[in-house]
Amino acid sequence: MQTLRPIPRGLIRVFAESDPVPAELRQAIETMNKTFADFRAEHTKQVDDIRKGLPSADQTAKVEAISASIDKLQKEIEDTNIKMAAAQMGAGGNHTPQDKEYSDAFTSFMKTGNEVNAALNKGVAEEGGYVTPIEWDRTILDKLVLVSPMRAIAAVQTTSRAGFSKLVNVGGTGSGWVGETDERPETGTSQFKPFAFPSGEIYANPAATQQILDDSEINLEQFIAGEVQTEFAKQEGLAFVSGNGTKKPAGLLTYVTGGANAAAHPLGAIQLINSGAAAALTSDGLIDLIYSLPSAFTGNARFVMNRATQGLARKLKDGDGNYLWQPSYVLGQPATLAGFPVTEMPDMPNAAANAVPIMFGDFKQGYQIVDRIGIRVLRDPYTKKPYVLFYTTKRVGGGLLNPEPLRGLKISA
Repeated sequence: MQTLRPIPRGLIRVFAESDPVPAELRQAIETMNKTFADFRAEHTKQVDDIRKGLPSADQTAKVEAISASIDKLQKEIEDTNIKMAAAQMGAGGNHTPQDKEYSDAFTSFMKTGNEVNAALNKGVAEEGGYVTPIEWDRTILDKLVLVSPMRAIAAVQTTSRAGFSKLVNVGGTGSGWVGETDERPETGTSQFKPFAFPSGEIYANPAATQQILDDSEINLEQFIAGEVQTEFAKQEGLAFVSGNGTKKPAGLLTYVTGGANAAAHPLGAIQLINSGAAAALTSDGLIDLIYSLPSAFTGNARFVMNRATQGLARKLKDGDGNYLWQPSYVLGQPATLAGFPVTEMPDMPNAAANAVPIMFGDFKQGYQIVDRIGIRVLRDPYTKKPYVLFYTTKRVGGGLLNPEPLRGLKISA
């Protein structure tokens, strides 16, 4: 087994001492550190019992119970850190309306069904829907950032056009050596190829009774954002990971070597590194994965995997017997694996033979999410009386931006 060499940490924000840090977050981190110390001790005893041929069922159950506790604590820490960071960036905070007159008229229409005043008819769409005010649009997007892991780590581009494409430089620029008085013949010129990002429309259809809308001071912005975020985030998250590109984004895993879109990008497919075992993770495989990524992309690199895979990775050690996984010891920092932060992505596959359960690299440079400007809401008081439906739609796309900053780990010998 290789000995783990020092690896540069990703650029992770550390909260200053002056930042307001909830007492429960400090307590969670202290509890996490103690629990992981217990995990190390019990896991070491489990391995020793197996080597000695002793019964290990009880010990294994104890290790798994502690591991489950670590999962829960880590989730609490990560959720709190994300919310704190989002609040500092303006997400989820109180927004000052940029167009209060239209926002008020729109809210009145959504509650009562009365037409928006002609002076404020910029909300009217040709298909009979209404474009939400900027505050609503912003609130829903902010909530998606909080609950959609890929949105938090990938590049996000907003466009007013139906589609979005980029020109990719596939190389071709030539050069040569010459003497002082030699002729300088023309050299080759770089070639560019367009690459379009597949997109589709995602929708949600929350409902409220007309009496609630009539009688209560319901916050429609909060209501719709809260109802929409879960459904949008669930559908987006799955599409960003494994979407087939038909009426939806093309998922990250479809671009790996052997994937459905392996030949779609002008720069090729995302390289895969074997784990070193036919049906399991290995520490050597993770180290090979890390060092297969060019150093230019390691500054902001991170691991992406689901919670079950994290549980397996937590048990891996380097050649000196040190655990590769480490809990968060500093406020504002996530758990790390071999020195790099870990992002939980529920839609990543489990570790099994020939699966790709782990992606690694700089996702800001590797994956592009494209948001079509404007979230539309159609008020429907007729389809499901006595409920008023708020048919909410959003157009979103996504695809591989550049395969070079990313690597995948394939479970294979």
